[in-house]
Amino acid sequence: MVIAVGTVVLLWAVIRLELAMGAPSAHVRGSVSLGMGNLPYYAARSLLRMFIAYALSLAFTFVYGTAAARSRRWRGVLIPLLDILQSVPVLGFLTITVTFFVGLFPGSTLGLECAAIFAIFTSQAWNMTFSFYHSLMAEPTDLDEAVRIFRLTKWERFWRLDVPSSMIGLTWNSMMSFGGAWFFLAASEVIIVSGRSKALPGIGSYMQAAEAAKDIPAIWAAIGVMIVMIVVVNALFWRPIVAWAEKFRMGSSAAEQAPRSVTLDLLRSSHAPTVAGALFRPVGRFLDRATRPFGLSEHPLEVNQRRRRAGDVGFAAVSCAVLALGLWQALAYFAKRGVASQFPYCFELGLITLARVVVLVVVCTLVWVPVGAIIGMNPVLCRRVQPVIQVLASFPALFLFPLVIVVFEHLGITLDYGGILLMALGTQWYILFNVIAGASAIPTDLRQMTGQFRFPRRQEWRELILPAIFPYYVTGGITAAGGAWNASIVAEYVTYGKTPLVAHGLGAYITEASVHSNLPEVLVGVAVMSVYVVALNIGVWQPLYRLAETRYKL
Repeated sequence: MVIAVGTVVLLWAVIRLELAMGAPSAHVRGSVSLGMGNLPYYAARSLLRMFIAYALSLAFTFVYGTAAARSRRWRGVLIPLLDILQSVPVLGFLTITVTFFVGLFPGSTLGLECAAIFAIFTSQAWNMTFSFYHSLMAEPTDLDEAVRIFRLTKWERFWRLDVPSSMIGLTWNSMMSFGGAWFFLAASEVIIVSGRSKALPGIGSYMQAAEAAKDIPAIWAAIGVMIVMIVVVNALFWRPIVAWAEKFRMGSSAAEQAPRSVTLDLLRSSHAPTVAGALFRPVGRFLDRATRPFGLSEHPLEVNQRRRRAGDVGFAAVSCAVLALGLWQALAYFAKRGVASQFPYCFELGLITLARVVVLVVVCTLVWVPVGAIIGMNPVLCRRVQPVIQVLASFPALFLFPLVIVVFEHLGITLDYGGILLMALGTQWYILFNVIAGASAIPTDLRQMTGQFRFPRRQEWRELILPAIFPYYVTGGITAAGGAWNASIVAEYVTYGKTPLVAHGLGAYITEASVHSNLPEVLVGVAVMSVYVVALNIGVWQPLYRLAETRYKL
């Protein structure tokens, strides 16, 4: 009865909120009301956008990650493209796509809602895709052989091996992506259309309006509502998934103390699993039979080496031609708009932001790798700490910026140095969450073996713990670095009251151009940021990825 009533209430709330999304766009103003009675409604609107964006991110993760992992040729295109997409800041996506969405739904708020949801999607999808791709590349060889021996179809393989083997890492990265999206919520809900600011009803736009008005009670009220909302989402959604994902742990023995969830226990004690199975099991069996004619999960047939080389050369030639054409069109656009001279200046600013990113990743690695490993290997500690770090990671760092800026002004710290701390507030959690996921996924029998052989503590870390979490750390490192570049757009240009605080850096350059609706300069900054991110990934993170896939694969 509890689950039935809860389901009905949830469906009613979603329908009411979706109807409000289609209101006439004339009702959207430049700011939202600061009345505290509106906060529950604003929080519900923001939460619905977050979950719609998460559903889209999950679908994108499955399709894109599978295509990159299963095709050697497409991998060389999709992974660098994912690096570029990760490097494009949220403001860059908004500036480019908002006109399209508004034109798609003229006269309706739905266009602005789609633009906001797409912006939130861009802050969630890349981290989840990197995690899923890594899990597919690191699948145990014996399970891969078992799939082929049992002659499963590609569809069956996906749901019986690919998704289950990635479940623990994907769950923790989903929590991190969902929490990281709160960081850019204000930038996603306040959209500039034709030089005019449009504020969608939401907790992010409310917070921005409160900061602009320097309304301290409204700021604290928004912070309180955010904390309540994050705790409720964690208890009703993420905590049950973490406990349920434990069934997919690798190894021949179960965890000594499995995570528990009251919500999951309530679901399991009801008729909900039976009803869901009765509804979806026939559909799954039909899809299993329907996909069998499309091929089994087998090794591709050996082809002539000369034909394979010719195919690789042809694929590379087409890719280079498309890339050259796009580069030529971009250069022509920049020359026509008269902003080509901005590139040297932007590359200088990029070096400053790069220094902040490097310092951030190094410090976060030294701090959070040992902390995350200790938390992940201790089920009791993990169960107690997980809600706390989920709140800290999900809490929008932008809400803390006014308080931090006041401290900076009191201590005389400029934003050139304080910007590193502001960037870390929203991106350090990528490393922590991935390390916790890696430590949680260490097979119990291997940990018991180190105890039976009486490994010294240092040897256990060197021989088991660090190698086991290394692939997860690489995923966390690459997404933390990309997230730091993204966070620079809000950490290097902070508005508190009517006076913006600006640091020297590429993020501040992009934000200033976006504030003045200067699309050519925004594109110049985004292009330069993409060059830096791709170069960093090719020179640092891809070699580490290859090392993780070859030497540290389970």
